Amino acid sequence: MKELIIDKNESEQRLDRFLKKYLSEAPQSFVYKMIRKKNIKLNGKKVNPDTIISEGDTIQLYLADETIEKFVGKDKVVKSTLIPKIIYEDDNIILINKPVGILSHSADKQYGNNIVDSMIHYLYVKGEYNPRVEKTFTPSICNRLDRNTSGIIIGAKNYGSLKMINDSIKKGNINKYYKTIVKGIVNKDEIIEGYLVKNEELNKVKILGEKRDDSKRIITRIKPLATSNEYSLLEIELITGRTHQIRAHLSSIGHPVIGDIKYGDKKTNRYFQEKYKLESQFLHGYKIVFNGLDEPLEYLNGKEFVGKLSEKFERIEKDLFK
Repeated sequence: MKELIIDKNESEQRLDRFLKKYLSEAPQSFVYKMIRKKNIKLNGKKVNPDTIISEGDTIQLYLADETIEKFVGKDKVVKSTLIPKIIYEDDNIILINKPVGILSHSADKQYGNNIVDSMIHYLYVKGEYNPRVEKTFTPSICNRLDRNTSGIIIGAKNYGSLKMINDSIKKGNINKYYKTIVKGIVNKDEIIEGYLVKNEELNKVKILGEKRDDSKRIITRIKPLATSNEYSLLEIELITGRTHQIRAHLSSIGHPVIGDIKYGDKKTNRYFQEKYKLESQFLHGYKIVFNGLDEPLEYLNGKEFVGKLSEKFERIEKDLFK
């Protein structure tokens, strides 16, 4: 028999979800069968899979040591050579300025070369994360950006922060602002709406004026910061956060983002590629404002954090809007 004492990073979640993470190599059917047969108990008593576990609770696993060893996932930290560009850090969160060309999380076996792995490795080296001590929790990010979109990524160092920030994002209490340069002149603040339909095969979206069964409503706030003869520097606030929303929505109203291969203007893109070697869209998640957070994160409410543009983006902005 093995006992697991629940700490703050495992508390306030369903028992079955905890067990699926702890016994990550076990079939789900095995987890539910062991609960049903009372081979897994909570505080010495029979328990239901949907019971919420709390800090200080004790889970008893009446399983052979060989079985537990077989089904417990291997603790490992992926070594990352990517050094995170940290904007802000405290005991609960870490804000990282993601460069263009870097994934938010691992995909296509690109282990290490992404924001999540680099953050975990950074915290491991600092001594703030030890997978041998944690039962199921791994530091994680609360928002994602496309590979070719740069900007601020919010990382959570503990389960409580992860849950609270994710909930606040869903409720629209954390404001995310982007900087972009588009073709054409935009000279007034505006809130635009539409309906987004995604083509999974092409990984591309289309913006419609009317609702469809397979569409999702989108809302985008636009604020012009500067204009030149042919281009506008905009601040964009996502009211809804959908796949490719900013790029597709702006393109649909005749103001494509410069450098955007999927939704942009080919002639404009060619000009910026030749003059500035711009190989991706000019889109940067440059500012985050926290609101709606309760204890222990209430100290972040009202705070604003800004992530600098890359040198290339800064040069283009200065050249166009002197």
